[in-house]
Amino acid sequence: MTPRERRLREQAQRHRLIVATAREMAEAEGWDNVTTRRLADRIEYSQPVLYQHFKNKDAIVHAVAQEGLAELAGTLRAARLGAGDAPEALRAVARAYADFAARGPVLYQTMLVLDPGAEADAEADESGPAGEPGPAPHPLAAVLDEIEEAVRPLAAGRDSRLLAEVVWSAWHGLAGLTHGGRLAPQTTPERLAVLAEVLTDPAAQLT
Repeated sequence: MTPRERRLREQAQRHRLIVATAREMAEAEGWDNVTTRRLADRIEYSQPVLYQHFKNKDAIVHAVAQEGLAELAGTLRAARLGAGDAPEALRAVARAYADFAARGPVLYQTMLVLDPGAEADAEADESGPAGEPGPAPHPLAAVLDEIEEAVRPLAAGRDSRLLAEVVWSAWHGLAGLTHGGRLAPQTTPERLAVLAEVLTDPAAQLT
């Protein structure tokens, strides 16, 4: 291993440690109690070292959010591919989404409410050189892609992307209301079943 390769590996390890530790602290104490000083103390690095990786706390929140979105996309994909027919796949993806949001409410809020965004996102939208594949889909787009894959077979001529956005909005609303104590969590499966029925009911597919 060359010195440059070793340095890059160490930088990547520090980056992962910072993100993992920030996520752990936020889940345990809330983001209000996560400061760059406390985070630097926890990982036993100086603040200047931390700032070599992230320019501020918002950038750390964004990194945690991107990691969570990538995990959610993978979770939805596994649920969809592990199901049988199209209606079953939609129900499986809906359950996986609700379970993910309930299992890590702080992470979920970070992903879809608190994430301030980052300038680096603009780079993810650029295509690669001619003849070469572009970058991987943005994690947020990857989540929507998985939802669209689940609803497309049931779209019956409707715009599957628009339908996926509506379904996602409904799931997000249920997750937020449940986490806020406005809806009882024990009846989440019934609510998800109603949403699936509305989508797959032939009468609801009339234009």
